Amino acid sequence: MDWRTPQPNIKHLYIHIPFCHRRCSYCDFNTYANMEDRMAAYIDALCVELRSLTSLHPCIPSSPTRAGLRPTIFLGGGTPSMLPLDLMERVLEAAGMVIPLAAAEVTVEANPGTVLGRDYLRALRGLGVNRVSMGVQSLHDPTLKILGRIHTAAEARASYEDARRAGFDNLNLDFIFGLPGQTLEQWDATLREIATWNVDHFSLYSLILEQKTPLYAQVMGGRISIPDDDATADMYELAIERLGAAGYVQYEISNWARDDRLQVTGDRLQGSGDRPVPYPLSPVPSAACHHNLAYWLNADYLACGAGAHGHIFPRRYFDVLGIDEYIGRIRAGASPIAETTELTERDLQAETMFMGLRLNAGVSYAHFRDRCGVELDVVYGAALDELAELGLLARDEDRVRLTDRGRMLGNRVFERFV
Repeated sequence: MDWRTPQPNIKHLYIHIPFCHRRCSYCDFNTYANMEDRMAAYIDALCVELRSLTSLHPCIPSSPTRAGLRPTIFLGGGTPSMLPLDLMERVLEAAGMVIPLAAAEVTVEANPGTVLGRDYLRALRGLGVNRVSMGVQSLHDPTLKILGRIHTAAEARASYEDARRAGFDNLNLDFIFGLPGQTLEQWDATLREIATWNVDHFSLYSLILEQKTPLYAQVMGGRISIPDDDATADMYELAIERLGAAGYVQYEISNWARDDRLQVTGDRLQGSGDRPVPYPLSPVPSAACHHNLAYWLNADYLACGAGAHGHIFPRRYFDVLGIDEYIGRIRAGASPIAETTELTERDLQAETMFMGLRLNAGVSYAHFRDRCGVELDVVYGAALDELAELGLLARDEDRVRLTDRGRMLGNRVFERFV
């Protein structure tokens, strides 16, 4: 019996598609280039794993969770948009037996360098995908080449516009700052440009040099230079300023979203049905990513595919990394799970805090009680008082959250809960 015995409140599913045209120089994800010949066999195996969950995980109702989240399906990678439409359709059909597509936020990651086109995007929309996340990363063509990206700035803009014309009204663009040779002026030009595109959601990440990547070796060897920590902090503060001025709501350390479809009236959200304000979030922008919110709220979620990580308390697990090993295990009728980690109640409490504090809304006392079964102050009262005295946390009658200073020193705060 598979130990992933479902609970009725598990309404989130991550699916890993590990194929890429080319690995980017900074990438440390579980991705593989030049393995398109394995796609059909991989999708066969993936659908078997997804179908195995349907006997364990009852098809969920369409109502949001108590935390106010929609059910979610997220296809990440790798580059899911590399999949031919017939294979994509099979994946979504199998996923829909676990999480009904009509009820869910269904996101597919896409690479602007992958030949999408309006026909492909329209077909995705017809298959039930309602959110696309594009990895643009930069609008500076020389930098894109250094990163190993296979698109240009003009192609990124064209892919975004194609997605709009194909009917997507929920689009995210990923960007990285602190890139090789990047100046504050270049970053400012990018922010000013993208603020005019009318994008629904932005995810902006500071470059992290991962060991064993080509970019790490180039920087460590002195062949490429990157901005120092002070310059990167200036870029982050500039993003907060520019996107805030353009009407975007920062709801998490690295994420901004439009909030032009809902109005807050009293304790209700109006404009897209009459729903209670999600008590942990107080509330979130209308274009926020509900799948990522599930992570930040430390919710349970299922995961399928090579290297995919799932979390069903008291366990965290991940599937085998290699495409061929994953296919082989499924064909042999064996579990694809490579490793499980047993979590303690203290692990649950710590993760609920340092994940939740990434949200601008912070961690509400009600959410901590609901997730962990104990009052926040009973577990962390002394630490919260100390961090508040240092000006890193703010406390009010129903939640704790990072201050502006705390955001700049987030790791110092998070380590108090580990």
